[in-house]
Amino acid sequence: MAIEQFHAIGRRKTSVARVYLRPGNGTWTVNGRTLEDYLPRHVLRQAANQPLVATDTQGQYDVKVTVNGGGLRGQADAIRLGVARALLKVNEDFRPRLRAEELLTRDPREVERKKPGRPGARKRFQFSKR
Repeated sequence: MAIEQFHAIGRRKTSVARVYLRPGNGTWTVNGRTLEDYLPRHVLRQAANQPLVATDTQGQYDVKVTVNGGGLRGQADAIRLGVARALLKVNEDFRPRLRAEELLTRDPREVERKKPGRPGARKRFQFSKR
């Protein structure tokens, strides 16, 4: 008999996190490393763990994550969205609690592209009158 597993994808900026939840004792594996090892800042670990805290399911599921792209902040937020979506597959009754904490909303902000003839997207080179 196969172990029941719940899968979801979370995205933020250019980061994509594939999250797998299995009933277990709360072990985190992120790209083959522990959560503390992969996300060194406490704030980032807290963000990734937020959906489990909101639904009182800490220590009930083993979380396995494959994440790539972007920086650590974007990756942590992508993990957070992936965990929240996976928890919905576990139990649809979690939706009001996750919605109240705004954990189901995908942050649509992306980096604006650089425009030609400028140093950045909006920044301009210094203007010289003479």
